[in-house]
Amino acid sequence: MTDEPLSLLLEDGPLLAVNKPPGLLTVGAIPGVPTLERQVKEFLRTKFQKPGNVYLGIPHRLDRPVSGVVVFARNSKCAARLAEQFRDRTVSKTYWALVPASGLPADGEWSDWLLKEPDEAAVRVVEPGTAGAREARLRFRTVATLPSEIAPGVPGALVEIQLDTGRMHQIRVQFASRGWPVWGDVQYGSPFAFGTETVVDPAVATSPEPELKTAHPDSETPDAADRDPNLQVSGIQPSPALDRRSAPIALHARQLVLKHPIRYDAITLQAPVPPCWHSRLANLPPELVTG
Repeated sequence: MTDEPLSLLLEDGPLLAVNKPPGLLTVGAIPGVPTLERQVKEFLRTKFQKPGNVYLGIPHRLDRPVSGVVVFARNSKCAARLAEQFRDRTVSKTYWALVPASGLPADGEWSDWLLKEPDEAAVRVVEPGTAGAREARLRFRTVATLPSEIAPGVPGALVEIQLDTGRMHQIRVQFASRGWPVWGDVQYGSPFAFGTETVVDPAVATSPEPELKTAHPDSETPDAADRDPNLQVSGIQPSPALDRRSAPIALHARQLVLKHPIRYDAITLQAPVPPCWHSRLANLPPELVTG
């Protein structure tokens, strides 16, 4: 487990929503490795004084370096109904990202075909019709230029993204392929680390994240685990223990809108950004980054 307390956004009957910190696996199979799943199970075990195993349905997940809203189910009926919403793409998903501002349009709609790299947790943009490729669509708007630069001479921007599909690493590769990699995402071309608020554990840094069999196949999946010796934070070399799977990137699952699995009324779940975002958003007008 991590020392960071569980950030509970909602506990409503069989439905739970949690604000996942960056650098923490959503799920994991190796005993003792910190995961959000284990944190939530421990919370339920303690609260309801359950001595044995605790059921927890996981209808979706986030990449390890990504933060934001993750929902869980306390029983199988709730899990099935949530999974159906993600499968049918009736869940509205809003992300925030920090990217280079130079040349970035005010808004846009992008459609690309993505192909998973063989034996790697990575994807690339390919020509339409490529065997095995899947279409990825998103819409975005530029919310603001950041008050501080990503690096000297590199202005940054806050963008809000609406996913129409939910492909593996979709946001990351669609922005990177056009020259605007997510800040800190060295796997897809960002040369600058985003922050150091992360889970650093030798077992986490060297172990793969397992496949989530109950999730929709479009759910996001983990990154490859290699270190980048050229990663820089304002010109300062980070700790070697901070590999690119556990280091945070400036991508945050800001909001989910879905139907309650029992009552069927619409629920809006919104997650505050983690501490490594605070200085980057400082001095922006509050109406731009709240609500």
